[in-house]
Amino acid sequence: MKVALEYAAEEKFDVKRQTEYAVKGITKIVNKIGPRKPGSPEEHRAQQWFEKDMKNYCEETKIEDFTLHRQGFMGFIPFTVCCGVASVFLNWLVSSIAAFVLCVLAFIPLIFEFLMYKQFDDFLFPKQTSHNMIATRKPSGEVKKRFIMIGHSDSQFEWNINYLIGGLQAKLFVEIPAVVGLVIQTIFALVCIIVGKGGAANAIANAKWFFILFFVVSIIFIPFEISFIFFQSWTKSVPGASDNLSGCYVGMATIKALAEAGIRFENTELVMICSGSEEAGLRGSKAYSKAHEQELKDIPTAVVALDTFRDLETMAVYDRDLSGTLQHHKGVKELVHDACANCGFDVKYESIYIGGCDAAPFTQRKIPATGFAAMDPAPPRYYHTRLDNVENLRPEAIEAGINIMIEACCMFDKNGAEGVTE
Repeated sequence: MKVALEYAAEEKFDVKRQTEYAVKGITKIVNKIGPRKPGSPEEHRAQQWFEKDMKNYCEETKIEDFTLHRQGFMGFIPFTVCCGVASVFLNWLVSSIAAFVLCVLAFIPLIFEFLMYKQFDDFLFPKQTSHNMIATRKPSGEVKKRFIMIGHSDSQFEWNINYLIGGLQAKLFVEIPAVVGLVIQTIFALVCIIVGKGGAANAIANAKWFFILFFVVSIIFIPFEISFIFFQSWTKSVPGASDNLSGCYVGMATIKALAEAGIRFENTELVMICSGSEEAGLRGSKAYSKAHEQELKDIPTAVVALDTFRDLETMAVYDRDLSGTLQHHKGVKELVHDACANCGFDVKYESIYIGGCDAAPFTQRKIPATGFAAMDPAPPRYYHTRLDNVENLRPEAIEAGINIMIEACCMFDKNGAEGVTE
């Protein structure tokens, strides 16, 4: 049985009307503001619109700024590609040791920036100012616990190859071969160092056919690596209707639904964050969780990152994050999973195997969090492309997200979450 029904009758929440509010809001932002690259005036303007809406339902709203270097997250790609390609010829003509060093240098930003979301090479790129919008609905009594929903306001620079051939095809025919090629080139250089005492020429003398084959295979992967330079546009961002205006509006519509149903929790504070620059490496949630870490730990707090509500068939609660290296909080995961079940959805726990969501910085700081989304992990062709537009929205997925988050809020108010103690 839905816990939310203990707070108000189903019709009081009027989830269909809240869904219409969300779709209308998304449409307005896409049509009148347009793409919202990380740290852009358009991102900020969208957050100002969000704040204006939330003032109707929350006692406190504010927009906080922070500094970022938006191209740091993906700006390493030309460097990594050049190192990988150069290592092949350097290994053959000059020195296997130098080639191996280039391969290691190629991997460092790939691992630290793209897979681990560290702010590793940000200082090499220009600074911008980004923002987080925070709206807080206070309880009627003393604040004893806090439930935070967070969705990101920005939209990604277009992933050209995803648009041209589709997300899954881009992964299979560009991303994976490019990385595999770099791995092979690294192994080739290392083997040449061991067998050839520092050079491919000496290694060839010992096992000619093997090393010629290795060199030819390395050459074959070079076009895949070079194509990776053109993987992303460096100037054009996408509409971002589903990713992630849908997540922002699921959270905002949840607060709106509770307010319009006349529900004010006695001791649970509700917070909605529309973060900035998530697509630049979770920079908004990193900035917020760092700036507010102590207050987030002063009272029991649970965080749910809402990221893309479109593909109901693959709706999931995220168990692991940051390319599978980070495990989210057991109690918060189970809270959202049980809320899904109470609303009639049998969802799985999934991992983000490449990338991350806004829950990760909170989990890293030991603040209980999880991620929740309805997006095909393949990924679909609309992912980070111009096809992520209003025409591609699925209102039924947004409706499901609102329904589930209303339930999650009420469940947390009534019983908290395991491991999130008062």
